[in-house]
Amino acid sequence: MNATLDRGFKSWAERTATSLRGELGLSPNDLLRPLDLATYLETLLWTPHNVPNLPTDVLDQLMQKDPWGWSAVSVVQDGSAVIIYNPRHSPGRQSSDIVHELAHQILGHEPARLIMSHDGSFVMRSYDQKDEDEANWLAWALLVPRDGLVTCKRRKLKIEEIANHFGVTETLVKFRLRMTGVEAQISASSRYRRS
Repeated sequence: MNATLDRGFKSWAERTATSLRGELGLSPNDLLRPLDLATYLETLLWTPHNVPNLPTDVLDQLMQKDPWGWSAVSVVQDGSAVIIYNPRHSPGRQSSDIVHELAHQILGHEPARLIMSHDGSFVMRSYDQKDEDEANWLAWALLVPRDGLVTCKRRKLKIEEIANHFGVTETLVKFRLRMTGVEAQISASSRYRRS
């Protein structure tokens, strides 16, 4: 995260994530499926194979020649919100990529740039760094809630088990443990019990 988040944003994002999960009928310990959140937000999820009239050479570039050079993008197709995501990434990475794009919608971010197709039917959005950082924090709070992490750590689950439980990458679990203070909280609690 490069840009500085506004004071209070992280707490707001954590509360908003908890509230949205509640609206979806999920506890902090439940798996959030990106498709469920996308459906709730009336957003379609596509891979490049679903994009109408995508030239074969573009599809080949995205899926064969440079599949690791992109993750996901928000677009508007004939007035509908669509997220095009990279199906070559791991399922955990796909979850993060998709929910990141949905977080831009939740936050009401205005794109810094719009890139329109030649016929005007397909508009891609580009966001500034602060918006990207905000979307990351909210997405990660949605996918790996702090209270859910506390529960997992108290159950002595390993990083890999927590990642599998929430359907995310181990890297994201480690980041959330460190940035939310859960790791320090559990360590302090363990030291207190031993003394």
